[in-house]
Amino acid sequence: MSLKYPPNDDLRRLLRFEPESGGIWLGDLRMVLMHTMALTELRQDLMTSVGPEHARRILTRMGYASGVYDAEYARKTRPGEVSQDTFLVGPQLFMLEGAAKVTPIKLNFDIQAGQFYGEFSWEQSWEAVSHQQKFGLDEEPACWTLLGYASGYTSAFMGRLILYKETICAASGADHCRIVGRPIEEWPDGEAHRVYFTNDSLMEKIVALQSQVEELKSKLEPVNLGGQLIGNSPAFRKAYTLIQKVAQTQATVLLTGETGVGKERFARALHELSSRADKPFVAVNCAALPAELIESELFGVDKGAYTGAHAARLGRFERADGGTLLLDEVGEMPMAAQTKLLRVLQEGEIERVGSETTRKVNVRLVAATNVDLAQAVQAGRFRADLMYRLNVYPICIPPLRERKADIEPLAQAMLARFCALHGKRVLGFEERALQALRQYDWPGNVRELENLVERGVILALQAGRVELEHLFPNQPDGAQTSLDANGRLARLPSVQDDELSTRILDSGSSLDEIEGRVLDHAVARARGNLSEAARLLGLTRPQLAYRLKQRQGSAPTTT
Repeated sequence: MSLKYPPNDDLRRLLRFEPESGGIWLGDLRMVLMHTMALTELRQDLMTSVGPEHARRILTRMGYASGVYDAEYARKTRPGEVSQDTFLVGPQLFMLEGAAKVTPIKLNFDIQAGQFYGEFSWEQSWEAVSHQQKFGLDEEPACWTLLGYASGYTSAFMGRLILYKETICAASGADHCRIVGRPIEEWPDGEAHRVYFTNDSLMEKIVALQSQVEELKSKLEPVNLGGQLIGNSPAFRKAYTLIQKVAQTQATVLLTGETGVGKERFARALHELSSRADKPFVAVNCAALPAELIESELFGVDKGAYTGAHAARLGRFERADGGTLLLDEVGEMPMAAQTKLLRVLQEGEIERVGSETTRKVNVRLVAATNVDLAQAVQAGRFRADLMYRLNVYPICIPPLRERKADIEPLAQAMLARFCALHGKRVLGFEERALQALRQYDWPGNVRELENLVERGVILALQAGRVELEHLFPNQPDGAQTSLDANGRLARLPSVQDDELSTRILDSGSSLDEIEGRVLDHAVARARGNLSEAARLLGLTRPQLAYRLKQRQGSAPTTT
């Protein structure tokens, strides 16, 4: 088996620099440049505070997580049948990320059989060099983070835990490091190393302390009511606190806010927190009902009230008896229905269409609207006395753009729900996708987020992640640079650039012909003004004049 690396152009393109936004990206994963000596200081602090063994566990697990993420890109970047080239994405990314120079020595694997043996040489391991500079020569191997990376990458690639060990280490005085990896069960002392990949006693203590903290926070934070309400932003807390305070009363509640903010979810949460939680919750969208049917829908119909009314029919008020009735988009209710609704609120009784008798109802009314009722009153579209009756306890539900901290937990909860609904396994969101969710202005609020997440789940690959293009297919990329073959920063061609280059190559024209057409087009667009044409081409005027002269064999006419 040849152990030569395939070209790494595909991997260099994954590493993108966005100076304007302050982001460095490996594919859809955000990266960060950090001084190796800063990591060495962290290593020293960990060894001092929790001891060498716990420090090794923490650093190994950190490297392991990084390797697992890179394994996803190995399959995505070089898809198709799993091959040596696919596996070597890991060592190539390892070098691209500045960890060490990796030379493969032996590599044999069979994923189906679960067999793996890998032997690699590391030169200039940053961790070995930094450890030696800080602590001097060490008797024991010191590349804990990098070993964790190799184990994480290969374990994710193979689908079983692969343990790497250093047989020699530059931190112990060797001129390079050498690592060997094979399934943990094949190492005589493999079980002793398993602790570096699982929670240890220190982790258990941290978890126990975290549980205590969470218990204290739970007294302050809103709970997730059956997936209906999720949030911890100040704007959410304010609205939720108002819900909590009014829940156990019988007061009429008016929920206001933009379309899509989740007014019905808040109404359901109010119902679940109230003493009526075991009774019906009935919701009706007043804007969706025709004006001639809204009264019969709300108050019911008696038998024989009109042609076709062969039996009595309960209205929404009677169906919600003992529970909660949500009148959504109440601002769109016709004036005639508003009059009857006012009477229900005043008397606590309804009268079915076609009936001359009244019926008592015990209903907690929650109204919701996205219109300004005060303005609707001034415009003559809404009764003032009804507005005062509904406006006993107003709660404004904040738009999603004012709840930035809630976007990610909301999206994660929606992701889990839609994965179950569509029978699909999706691992989560790519970091670039999460960044786009946080930066978006959300004119459609929670409803729009819900739609985007469902689309993302549908478009994502099975066992893959939701990517930026799954959520926002037309979002343009900012200015980006990547690494050229010499390791220098260079402008990263966009998809449009690639498409243009493909069309040019497919045109059959020579480079001289293409240059001539572009020059002529620039001069024509500038209406013969060579200074303007030069600016369009990114040239100086003398450079453009020289090129034109070379083409024409004589000095160009200037203007």
